[in-house]
Amino acid sequence: MSTSESSDPEPGVDFGPPCPECGEPWLRPTNMPGRYRCVYCLSRFELTSVCPNCGEHSTIVRMASTAIIECNNCGGSMLRRL
Repeated sequence: MSTSESSDPEPGVDFGPPCPECGEPWLRPTNMPGRYRCVYCLSRFELTSVCPNCGEHSTIVRMASTAIIECNNCGGSMLRRL
């Protein structure tokens, strides 16, 4: 199989943030603000204001399409599994 026929994605293509559950880059926002679902493993998540890793409080901008799902303090995920 040549490299042009490979099923691997193009280098530099961003499919979105990785799912905290399975690690695949298919985490997508749902129609409810602050809620996310992985289209690969179908796990559901909610954006929290307190980091589960370090306890740092952060402001949630729920209406932004580019919500920050990473803790500014420790870099951990701000998502909680539902």
